[in-house]
Formats: sequence, C-alpha cells, structure tokens
Amino acid sequence: MTETTNEAAAYERGGDDHAHHYWQGDLIGDEEAGRRLAALPAAVETALATVLETETVLAACDALATALCDPAHPVRTRLTAHLPAGEDPAVLAELGGALSRRELTRKLRRELGSATPGRLDRADPRETVYEAWAPVGLVVHVAPGNAVTVAPLSIVEGLLAGNVNVLKTSGDDTLLTQHLMAELAALDPSGALAARIVVLRFPSSRQEWLRLMCAPADAVAVWGGEAAVEGVAAHVPAGCRLVEWGHRISFAYLTADAWSDGVTLGALADDVCLHEQQACSSPQVVYLDTDDEKEVFAFAERFAAVLAARPPAVGAAASDEPDPAEAAELTTTELVARLEEHLGLTRVFAAPDGSWRVMADTRSPLTASPLHRSVWVKPLPRRRLIATLRPMRRYLQTAGIAGSRSDVAELSRTALAAGVTRVTPVGAMQESYAGEPHDGVYALQRYSRRVAVQADPDRFATTACLDDLVRPVVLPPPTGPLLGKEDVQGPARELARADAELYFRSGGSTGAPALSVFSYDDYDTQMHAAARGLLAAGYDPVGDRTANLFYCGAMYGSFISFFSVLERLGGVQLPLSAGPDHRATAEAIVEHRADTLFGMPSYLWQLLHAEEDTLRAYGGLRKVFYAQGVLRRGALHAGAAAHAEGAVRRRGHPLDHLRQHRPGPAGVPVRGELGRRPPPARRPPHPGDRGPGRGPAGGPWRDGPAGVHHARPARSAAGPLPDRRPGPGGAGPLSLRPPRAPLRADGAHR
Repeated sequence: MTETTNEAAAYERGGDDHAHHYWQGDLIGDEEAGRRLAALPAAVETALATVLETETVLAACDALATALCDPAHPVRTRLTAHLPAGEDPAVLAELGGALSRRELTRKLRRELGSATPGRLDRADPRETVYEAWAPVGLVVHVAPGNAVTVAPLSIVEGLLAGNVNVLKTSGDDTLLTQHLMAELAALDPSGALAARIVVLRFPSSRQEWLRLMCAPADAVAVWGGEAAVEGVAAHVPAGCRLVEWGHRISFAYLTADAWSDGVTLGALADDVCLHEQQACSSPQVVYLDTDDEKEVFAFAERFAAVLAARPPAVGAAASDEPDPAEAAELTTTELVARLEEHLGLTRVFAAPDGSWRVMADTRSPLTASPLHRSVWVKPLPRRRLIATLRPMRRYLQTAGIAGSRSDVAELSRTALAAGVTRVTPVGAMQESYAGEPHDGVYALQRYSRRVAVQADPDRFATTACLDDLVRPVVLPPPTGPLLGKEDVQGPARELARADAELYFRSGGSTGAPALSVFSYDDYDTQMHAAARGLLAAGYDPVGDRTANLFYCGAMYGSFISFFSVLERLGGVQLPLSAGPDHRATAEAIVEHRADTLFGMPSYLWQLLHAEEDTLRAYGGLRKVFYAQGVLRRGALHAGAAAHAEGAVRRRGHPLDHLRQHRPGPAGVPVRGELGRRPPPARRPPHPGDRGPGRGPAGGPWRDGPAGVHHARPARSAAGPLPDRRPGPGGAGPLSLRPPRAPLRADGAHR
C-alpha cells in the first residue's frame, strides 16, 4: 500500500502518547493498541460469544442521529471539534439522517429482507426449515481519507450485520471516527456495541499492524484505488472475503433533444461541480448520441458557457486544492488536448484561471478525467455503446441519462448490459437512497452469511421461529409519558404520510369506533407476527383448508388482516367473509372441503346453529380459530370440531389457548405494538392487565430458557379487559371480549 508523506508526517506530529485509537470502549495510545492487536483473535471470539440484537444497533444509532441533527446538542458540539479543516458542520446532520431508525430499517428490509434478519425464521412457512443472515465474524475496514462519512457508515453496516469491526483510518485523518464511535457506544447501556468496535489510526507504512488486523479477519473491506486494494490484499488470508470498494468512473449520456435543452445542461453542470468531481458518481465524460463531430464541438462550447457561470467551490471542496501530482495531470491533459486540436481531434474550452475545462474529443473510448471540473465530451451512438464501454466494465459505476421516456428505458438497459451499476437522471447522479446497492452489490450481504437449520417436522410443527425457544424478540422500549386511551388514539389523525398508509376502524362494540393507522411496513411486520402466532396455535399451512369468515367492509380490518396472514403462510383460503346468507356460506364450505374456520364467535355461533344439519352431514370441520370474543360452550358440536383454538391475535404468538372445554373470558398479557413506527406512547395499566413478569390474574409465568415465556402459561380466570387501541382486526389487538351488545340479524353488533 502506498503511504503519502503527508500521512506519515501528520501521524508523527500526534506523538506516541496521544490516544489515536478507540478499542472496545477505550481511547488508547500506540503502545496499548499494539498489545491489544496481538490479542485480537481472543477479543473477537469473546465478542462473538453473545448475539448482537439488531434493535440494540437501531436504538443507539437513532439516538445518535437525533443528537447529530440538533446543532445545539452537546454530542454534535463535541464532534464538530474533530471535523477536518474546512469541512461544513452540516455533514454531521447529513450523517445523522443516514443513521436514523427509519433509514436503517429501510436498509435492512431492502438488503436483508427483514428488520430482524438475524432471527432463524421459516423461509417457507410450510416447511420446518429456518434461515437467517448471520455475521461473517470479524470485518476489517480500510477507510479512505477523502470522505468523512464513509468510515463511520462502514462500521454501522458491519454492526447491522452483527459483526465485530476493526477499522483503519489514515495517518493524516482527524479523530472524528474514533469519537463518533465512542458516542455511539455510550448510547448502548449493554456494552454490546463497544465490544464490537475498534478504530485504529496509523499510516500505511505500519505493515505489521495491518497484518495483525487482517490475520483473523473473515472479511476485509477496502476503500480506495488499485494500489490501496493491492496493498491490503497481500495481507488477506486464504478464504477471507475481500470486499473492494474501489475507484469508479461515471458518465452522462445525452440524446439529441436533451443536449439542446438548457435545463439539462444546468443539471449536468450541477453534477460536475458538486464535490468537485471527487465522488465516484461524478461525471467525467459526457457522451452524445451522435457520430457528428460538429455537434460534439458545438455542444462543448455551449456547455463551457454554462460551467463558466457556476460559482467557485466553497467549504471543504474549496480547501481540496489539487496536490502537485494532480496539478501536473491537469496541466498535461489540457496541453495534450490543445496540441491535438491541430489534428482536428479535439477542441478545448477552459477558464483563464484553470478552474474548469471542457475538452471535446472525436474519439469515443472512455477516458478518465483529471477531475476538478474537467470534463470530456465525446460522440457515442447508442448502437456502439456496449462495444465501446464494456472493456471498462470493471470501473463503470453511474450513468446519468437524459432523453425521452422511451430513450431512458432503452438506454438504461443498454448501459447496464455494458457494465454500469447505477442509472440516474442527469442532475441526480450523486443522490442516493437507503438500501441502494453499492457498486452492484448489497453491502450488508457482503458482510453476512446465509445460514439454515433443518428441524424435525413433527417436533417443530408449531415453532415459527427457532430463536423463540431460547431468546425473546428485543423491542424498542416505550418512550414518553403515560397516556390515556383518547390521548393515544387522537394523534392517529395527525401522523405523517409515511406512517399513515392503511386505515382501520373498530366495530364500536364498546364505544365509539376507534381509528387505527399503519404504515405498510408496519402492517407487514404485524401480519408476519400473526402468522407465527397461528403456527404456534396449531395452524397447519400445508394441511388446513381455511374459510375466512371475519367481517369486511366499513374499514373493518379483521377479514383483510387474516387474509394477509394466510397469504403469508401460503395456506389454502376461501375468502368468504361473514355474509348474512348462512346457507350459501355452508355450501361453499362443503363444496370446497374447508376444514378450518376463522371468524368472530358471534358469527360462528350463528352459522354453526343455522346450518347444523348441513355441517353435521359434512363432518369435515376440524379446527376453529376465533378472535374478538369468547365462543360459547357447545357451539362447535354441530361442526364436530375437535377443539377451538382461541386467542388468535395479530400481534404475535397467542399466550393462551381458549379451548372448547375451558370457556369464559380471560385476561391476556399487555404487550404494546413497540415495533411500530413511530413507537406508541405508553398508557396507564387497567384492572385485569397482565404486565411484565405477571401471569394470568397476577400469577407468575412459567419461564423457559433465557427467560422466554412458554406459549401456555399457568392459567386462571380473569375478568374481561377494557377497550384497547384497535388493530387491523377492528377490536383491541390484545383483548378477548364476549359480545356486549345485542346482535343484528346479520350477526354484527349494534
């Protein structure tokens, strides 16, 4: 690896006694860091002995994000002091936006398919095969020195995948990453994050340290050019995954109607000037969909006028002046291009002070720019695009394409075939989004392994998640003051658009109908939780044939939510709903051989009695799952069901089974929907609640391993619960209640 003179000199100025390094919660000097590096394998093994919960990472990152986005917060004030000279403090707010719970959860869903990717869930609900994303182990990160946010974000990616992370910063870097990681670890009271973070600052000449870092690594992520990658690769052991985040080249591609549009030229100039082309996604070449040299020269002249009107660089970009080698490259490139003007090959348009240059070239092959607002303009008809660009496919990244809708569609596919990994509009080449692939791959997958456990189908038929047997799901703690029912339900009408995408109402059986609002992500999470609950309650997605008899319409959620649950389970479903024509419903059950019923007790009671003869003659009903009430004794005799599986709720595993022979209302544990966005406020306890650590009627839970509650705790009768915030099913998400009002002819409550 190449070491610059500046890097070594900056490091030596710090002195050996300075705490250049962050090691598992401590800021330490060189001597101590050397001793700990020698024992790195043992430290990694100790850290990996415990599971890092995704929620631990999300909670700490979200708290840090809040601090970074507040200019007056003490954490931001402390970190501002460690920014590189000339760096805009707003970069900390930008970093905070990337670390928010919303953005990181979106990243997890996109890249690993779940907000809790480390839990061993069934890949197919119909099979007892459990899959998860597991950490590779130790990830070594070698960070670049030209982007202050890359190093901390790289560590956070490693943490999201559950890894131990050792990061090297260059010798001339500030201590921003060390102190940023110290602030992050301080927000985790468990100490799990601190145990998985090491940040070392040393020059590349310390090859022994680099060797000690990489020797026990399971993956090494390198940011930089070919020389940097080669220098690190020499220390990567056999079988270790080398993740290269190397230099890339990006270009813009304009069709005829786009290159004559002033707005497009302005957007292109923005892409060139932003970050002074220091980003891999900055355009270095502008291709025109033509082979006419005159059009190339004319466009270069027009674009030069647009570039000349742009203000000079400010902030950190202004301080990033070309070093002697870069200045020499700028001068050489421009002079050679001017000489080739005499051959009719080029034409150069440049600022008198050398602050920008546009170089038109009649030859199509991709040519790297010397950066600093230096742009090549070349002809490249679309028919030759693949043949011209594919030889450079290892280095291609972003293509900013401007043209008609059909042109964008066609050229995007062609550019991707040539080796491009990103296509954006011109003017947005350096914009990104949470979970975006990086250089054609998902970073979190590169830092993870896909693992699987095959279990005995008979012994694990009702186990939806293998981890539920040994450790509970970790949910974000409730925040804010204790609130009453109205205080909780009222804000549902004022949620932001991203949190209010799906609306449900309760039936109003215990008062005025209540509103329940979900984002689609939260709804999906709840439906998957309910699916796991149904498996635990004895639902068989392979053998059961289900008639969905919940109510639908009028914003009721019970029918549609159980439709969604069964869809996720892959079960056979007859979406009949609770219709008033009991005969038609019974005939459909018989005709399509349904053996399992889902519905409200009031409707099921009416159906089973109204069509007793038909269903008795059929004799095929085996299971009844019900919610929002209690099924009366004897209601199932007509259907010849063996038992009634009760307490089917859409918030997770049922913790009580109300069977035919044990009728009567029962209390249920109080478990808020803490996984939702935003987390709901807490409310005061009500009589009949079961709080943490208390079983039914205040009795103790029977705990399993690691404090995990068994699905069937010791049970005694408890009174009915008061109303709760409604869930998609319409009634309180955690309550069972008998009918409290007379029934209409159609079985609904008045």
